[in-house]
Amino acid sequence: MQIRERSSKLEIPPRGFVLAVTTLALYVAQLAAARASDGFLENIHRHAMLTSAVTDNGDLNPYAVVVAPVSAGRIQKGDVLVDNFNNLSNLQGTGTTIVDYNPATKATTLIANLPQHAPQCPGGTGLTTAMTMLKSGWIIAGSTPSNDGTTRTKGDGCLFVLDSNGNVATAWTGADINGPWGNIALIDRGVSANLFVSMVGSGVPGPDVRDPATGYPVTLHKASIVRFDLSIPAGKPPMIESRTVIADGFGHRADRDAFLIGPTGLALAGDGTLYVSDAVGN
Repeated sequence: MQIRERSSKLEIPPRGFVLAVTTLALYVAQLAAARASDGFLENIHRHAMLTSAVTDNGDLNPYAVVVAPVSAGRIQKGDVLVDNFNNLSNLQGTGTTIVDYNPATKATTLIANLPQHAPQCPGGTGLTTAMTMLKSGWIIAGSTPSNDGTTRTKGDGCLFVLDSNGNVATAWTGADINGPWGNIALIDRGVSANLFVSMVGSGVPGPDVRDPATGYPVTLHKASIVRFDLSIPAGKPPMIESRTVIADGFGHRADRDAFLIGPTGLALAGDGTLYVSDAVGN
């Protein structure tokens, strides 16, 4: 039996080809790793301007953005409500207007224009991020007002209650309402509701009062979160059944650019946990 040995020649690709394939493999691996770690914002590549919140009276600086949960009065379900914190002179704490953007018709209309010096609201009107709309059609909007655009002339403010045509029904005030500020977290059952609102105004001086140790405006730790338990009678404005300070001691301070810095973001998880962003404490 004769055995023949068969030889084979190994063909080595050109060096440039090997480098190209290696580089491509590394790029694909890096891209896959980057995509795996991407958050929400990294994947947004298109932006489209839909409307302007600037009103005929010159109000600007949109703060609260709320999607209407129901159709009521002049508001359609899915409309986007936006309020303004600044007036024509760009002074913070002086905005009085709420606009309504309808995504279907692309129309933007003025829903509410509150008095600048509303007598039922201590200090007047300066609409903040603290706004929501209930399933019953009522709108609740926080006011942290100022006369000169800084906290030097800040009033305690209030929570306005408006109907779905933009008319003020009442205003909630009290010792625990001082600078309603952050996003309202809401549990709405239709006939009752729980509102969670941050209050950031207690004791805040003007932005020129500085802490000598840091050079920043003086930081206090009096900001709080208040829970309002509401009953909502049919055809009548919501009523506060009880109100409770559920957390306090958050840092807050004046700021010449942002007016106030304090707990702003409030969100409820599915298990009922309330999350609050502590801006001063990071």
